[in-house]
Formats: sequence, C-alpha cells, structure tokens
Amino acid sequence: MQGAGVSPGVGTGPVRTIAGAVPEPPAGSRHGGDAGAERDSALAALEAVAADLEERGERAAAAGNTDGRDVLNAQALMARDPGLADGVRAAIGEGTSAARAVFEAFGVYRAMLAGAGEYMAARVTDLDDIRDRAIARLLGLPVPGVPESDEPFVLVARDLAPADTAVLDPAQVVAFVTEEGGPTSHTAILARTMGVPAVVALPGATSLAEGTRVLVDGAAGTVLPDPSEAEVAAARATAAARASALGESTGPGATRDGHRVPLLANVGGPKDVEAALANGAEGVGLYRTEFLFLDRAAPPSDEEQEEAYRTVLAAFPEGRVVVRTLDAGADKPLAFLPAPGEEPNPALGERGLRMMRRHPDVLASQLAALTRAAAGLSVELQVMAPMVTDAEEAAYFAAACREAGVEHPGVMVEVPAAALRARDLAAEVEFFSIGTNDLTQYACAADRQVGGLAHLQDPWQPAVLDLVVPAAGAGVPCGVCGEAAGDPALACVLVGLGVTSLSMSAPSLPLVRAALVRHTLEECRAAAAAARAARSAGQAREAARAHLPRLADLGL
Repeated sequence: MQGAGVSPGVGTGPVRTIAGAVPEPPAGSRHGGDAGAERDSALAALEAVAADLEERGERAAAAGNTDGRDVLNAQALMARDPGLADGVRAAIGEGTSAARAVFEAFGVYRAMLAGAGEYMAARVTDLDDIRDRAIARLLGLPVPGVPESDEPFVLVARDLAPADTAVLDPAQVVAFVTEEGGPTSHTAILARTMGVPAVVALPGATSLAEGTRVLVDGAAGTVLPDPSEAEVAAARATAAARASALGESTGPGATRDGHRVPLLANVGGPKDVEAALANGAEGVGLYRTEFLFLDRAAPPSDEEQEEAYRTVLAAFPEGRVVVRTLDAGADKPLAFLPAPGEEPNPALGERGLRMMRRHPDVLASQLAALTRAAAGLSVELQVMAPMVTDAEEAAYFAAACREAGVEHPGVMVEVPAAALRARDLAAEVEFFSIGTNDLTQYACAADRQVGGLAHLQDPWQPAVLDLVVPAAGAGVPCGVCGEAAGDPALACVLVGLGVTSLSMSAPSLPLVRAALVRHTLEECRAAAAAARAARSAGQAREAARAHLPRLADLGL
C-alpha cells in the first residue's frame, strides 16, 4: 500500500484504530425552551475541551514535546474563540439544540479554513477534533481517543487529532498511518518531532482490519500487511543502511561530481530555525511571513516584524535567507486586508502581490522592516513576491524593493504565464523561486484541496516539468521551494532541468542531500530528459528512477 512518507523509520505491529466516532447532531435539532441553560451547557463543554487540551499540552511538554504543547495550546484558543461562542449563542437563541449549535458554528470556520490555502486547510482536522470533543460531552458519548493496548501497535485512522498525537508514547505507538493528511498536517509535524515513522494520504488505510500486523516504512511511504519475518528483517536492514548513508552525507549540497546545489529550508518563523540547522540547511529558501500576520485584527507592528525577521536572518550568518512577502488575500483572507469583493474562484483571485498592490503601505512596511532587520548582519537577504504573472508586476515589485533598500529582489514562478515568459521577468529581478505546489495546481487546473484530483496534483506531471525549463533557463538563479524539492528522486530531476537550489521542509534535507551526492549532474540530466519524455506522472517517476540507480542505496 503506497501513501506519502512524512516521518522516516520502520515500525511493525498490529493495527489499532481510533474508536468512538461522534455522530453529527441531526439537522433541525431543537432544545426544550430554556435557551439560557442550553447556552451554558454548550459554552461549558467548549471550556472543558479547552482545559483538557491545555492539560494534555502540559503533559506533552513534560515529556519533552514542546511542539505538542504549542499545537494543543493553539487548539485551546480555537475552542475559546469569541466569534465561535457568539455563533453558538445566536443559534441557541433561535431554538437550536446545544450540540447542533456547536456543530453549525464550527461549520462556518471549517468552510473558511478549507478554502484558505494548503497550510490552513490542514487545520480543518484540528477544528473537527475540537468540535467532536465538545459534542461528545454534550451528548454524553465517549470522547474520541487512542485505544488501549497491552502491546506496541501501529495506530491507523482517517486522520489523527493533535490532542491524541501529542501525548502518545513512542514506545507504545511504533508508527502512524492515516488515510488523509499531508506533509503540513499536525500529524506529520508531530510524528517528525517524536521520531515515529508515519505514512499519510494512504488510500484504504481505514480498511485495514483491527489486529492485522503491518510493516510501515515512513521514508518510502509504504505499508505492507501481514509481512513475513524476512520482509521485516529486510526493511529494518534497509532503514539501518539508510540511516548510515544519511549520517555520511553531510556538508553543502552537491552532486557526485561536485556540482553545487545549495540545500535550504522552508520556515514559517523563528520557531523553525532549530530544525533547519539540525538538518544541515545552508540557509532559508522560503520564509513564509504570512504566519506572522494570521489570526489578527491588525497587522503586526514594525518592531514585531523586525524582531521575527532578524532572528531568522541571524541564524545563517554565512548563508542566505529568501523571504516571501505577505502571501494573503482571496484564499488566505486577513481581517485587516478586506477583499475587493466576492470571488467565486479564490485560487484565481487577488492574492499575493495582486493584493499588496491594493495595499502598498503594508508591502512598504514589511520591506522596510526586513531592511532594518538585516542591517549589520552578514547574511544575504533576498526578498521575493508571490503570485507574479508578468514583467510589469515584476518591475513594480523590484521598484518597491529598491525604494525600501532591499538589494536582491526576486519573484516566485507559480503562474504558468510567468514560467512561459520567464525571460521577460528575468530582465526585472535577480532571481526566481518556483513554487511547484501552485504551479502544478494552475498548470493542471486541479484544485489542491480536492482529494479526487490528487493524480493531477503531482509535480511529476511532464507538463509541469516542461514549465520548469524556461524558468531555469532564463539567465537568473532559479530555485525550487515547493514540496517537490523534498522528493529525493524529483530533486535530482530538478537539478537536471537546471534548477540552482532546492528548499524544503527541514526533515527532508538529509535524504535529498544523500540522493544528490550519489548521482552525477549528467545522470540528473538524463533522468530529467526521461521524465519529460514520459506521458504521465507515474511513467515520469519510473523513467527518471531508471537513470538514478543509487537511490536504492537509500531504500528508495
């Protein structure tokens, strides 16, 4: 069974599944007439959930999992959100039962997050968990949770809630397998933090029968039911060899014949710096500054921005940090940046630089804060704009950077028009960074949030690889900062297409470094040509691997 490996390692054991699914309260459910008592019950349930989440967070922190505590504290804030409580009160005031009122109030927030970009959409599972915990209390049902077991087991679920994941004992849970989720889900983040093998987005995961023994490979993304002892021994040997190979692959990124490929980290703020350094990042290839702006009624102050930026910049004195300016609007709405009007298709709406041109003061403030943050530091600050389409937009952004004192302006290539006319844009800026997630979405007309289109949301699509070529050959340095860069085989292909740097989530760095150092630039070019000549994503993947024989050294 093939899914997405998000936390390396091998685990084997019997399947145990999350029990206690909470049913949806029937539409039209009414309370008995005492709206005050019904309201008090609903709000008390939400507060009890918040308190329980905080308590679990402290338990996680006591066990050394501070990331788990941060996640659960953020969930507790969701449960206590004043807007949520107002929605519950309003529904109960109209006669709706407490349980149904909670369900409907969460539904409003759920719809907002589902359409708010990849990272925020991954938080929908968190909302569902808080909702279900509150409804279970109101209906007197068991609160969903991890099953008890008298032996180590593999935990299988449709998706896992942070409230459960953060307090798991790694000695008891030898691996996670989920049917949904992705590399940015909290399940993936916490699994990597705990060092537990994990595979997500595995079709049919929940069809595995309780008690079935499975073998999970969190690097390869595979789950093997009913493995033989020989298969378990082989998987463990492969994992040990992979760990040894990764330990030997240190230093700057390069191919086997010495072609340099800087390996950088994608970060969301200062909290991600430690992991980036621990995994050998040579700098930052994507600093997602929007995390500093989310969930606020007003933008962060100049001082707050400057402090956050300087912390990341100072961590890489000999490297570079590529900062993406605020990527907001349309599918990432912010309270202080009102949308210009209703947009039936937010993914094609006013977001990124399009929105910043409506609010030039916000862009100017951010660029000025970045300039001040870099003052006196030896790091090379590069700043890029998202959602750029043509040369005029690139020129606008470069001018704004010059006015603010930013010396190295660049743009993201995530719109097919920008890729096809990359030479026009290259005349205006110093570098490109390809966002393969959005480039794939737009090239294949496949919404990233629609699971049924997953086969089209694959950066191995030959058409997507074709779009990389003009951007990489436009005469300016061209990196890749989408999740595609973290795929060891695809990383080699991208280098073969002419990409000059790769940026990815920190845990992916060692495996990509090891894959590159085992292959020559010529092998990477041959793999790239074979992938482009294929007719489908699956064929492209297989064709490329035929030219990358030493991926097998890494168990890939």
